[in-house]
Amino acid sequence: MQFAKRIQPLQSNVFADMDKAKTKALACGQELIDLSLGSSDLSPEAHVIEAIAQSLHNPSTHGYLLFHGTQVFRQAAANWYTERFGIPVNPETEVLPLIGSQEGTAHLPLAVLNPGDFALLLDPGYPSHAGGVHLANGQIYPMPIRAENGFLPVFTDIPTPVLAKSRMMVLSYPHNPTAAIAPLSFFKEAVSFCQQHNIVLVHDFPYVDLVFEESNDSELGTENWDRSLAPSILQADPDKSVSIEFFTLSKSYNMGGFRIGYAIGNAQLINALRQIKAAVDFNQYRGILNGAIAALTGPQTGVKTSVNTLRQRRDTFVSALHRIGWYVPTPKATMYIWAKLPERWSQDSIGFCTQLVEKTGVAASPGAGFGKSGEGYVRFALVHDTPVLETAVERIAKFL
Repeated sequence: MQFAKRIQPLQSNVFADMDKAKTKALACGQELIDLSLGSSDLSPEAHVIEAIAQSLHNPSTHGYLLFHGTQVFRQAAANWYTERFGIPVNPETEVLPLIGSQEGTAHLPLAVLNPGDFALLLDPGYPSHAGGVHLANGQIYPMPIRAENGFLPVFTDIPTPVLAKSRMMVLSYPHNPTAAIAPLSFFKEAVSFCQQHNIVLVHDFPYVDLVFEESNDSELGTENWDRSLAPSILQADPDKSVSIEFFTLSKSYNMGGFRIGYAIGNAQLINALRQIKAAVDFNQYRGILNGAIAALTGPQTGVKTSVNTLRQRRDTFVSALHRIGWYVPTPKATMYIWAKLPERWSQDSIGFCTQLVEKTGVAASPGAGFGKSGEGYVRFALVHDTPVLETAVERIAKFL
C-alpha cells in the first residue's frame, strides 16, 4: 500500500518509544515505576462521578449529541472562565467543547494553515502541537526555549522570511515539559507580536490550576485572578482579536480518561474549528458533559487537594534528587520535574531513559522527544505517591 507523506513524521513519538522500552523492562522482570506519562493517578471527585453515573440510566443521554445539546456545558465553561479571569465570554460563539485540549491543538491547523504555511512552535514542546501542523501540510519553525531565558521564546529571533509565511503561533504556559511559567507581560508581548504580523495566537492551557504559589508582581493587579502565576492569554487580548485558548478537565479534575475539554476565544477561530470538528466527529456522550458541568460548577476543594498533593510530591522528589547530588530547580507549576541530565548523558536523553527503565524499572520521558532543544534533559511526571517517588530516586541513584 502507498500512504500519504503527511503521516511519515507521525510514525514515532516520545510516548510510543518509551512504551516499547517499558514493555521490554517488564518482560525482563522489572517492577515498573512509570514517571513517563502525565496521566494522573488521582481520582475525580465523587459528585463528578455521580453525575455521570446518573446519566447512564437516562435514555435521553444515549443518542448523538450535536452542538445545540452542549449549551449547558458551554455556559458552565463560560461562567467558569469569567469568574476566574474576569473576561466576559459568549457561550454561543466563543466556546467549543472538545475531546480534550489535544483535539483542539491538533485540528486547528487544518482550519488555519494552507500547505507550506509556517506554524511557530515551542521547542521543546508537546508533540501533538507538531502533529497537527504535519497533518495540515504546514511547515514548523521551532522557537528554541532555554533556561537562560526562563524557557520563553525570543520573538525577535524569528527570521523575517519565516514570519512572512507564518499563520499561527502555539504557546503553552505553565509549560509541558519544562514546567516554566510566563508572566502576563510576556503574553501581552506575544499578542502585540501576533497582531503586528497577522498571526493566530494559540494558547494550550491544561495546567491552569496546577500552580503552587502566587505572584506578588504589581503588574498583575490586585484581583485574585490577576495574581495567578498562570494568566490566561485572553487577559492580554481581552477583545479576542487574534487568540484562542484550550482547556481540559484532565489535569485540574483528574478526568484524563473521560476526554473532555473546551476552547474559548476569537469567534471566527471557534467557528472554523467547529467546522473541522463537524467533519470529524460528534460530541462526547452527554453523561461525560454532565460530569464536566458538575466539576466546573461544584465545589473546587478537590482541585485544591490535588494541587497540595502534587506540591508534596514535588518537594519530596526534588529533595530526594538533591540528596543524591542531582540538583534540579523546584518548579512553580505543573506535575513535572524538568531535570538537566548529568554530563555523561548530556547528549543522549533517549539512551538515558531507555537504559534507566531497562535496568531499574523507572520510566521517564527523554527531553529529545519533545524537540531538538529538549536534548540534555529528562522529564519526570509526579504520578505516584511520595513513598514510590522516594523508591524511584533510590533506583536512579544506583543507576547513576
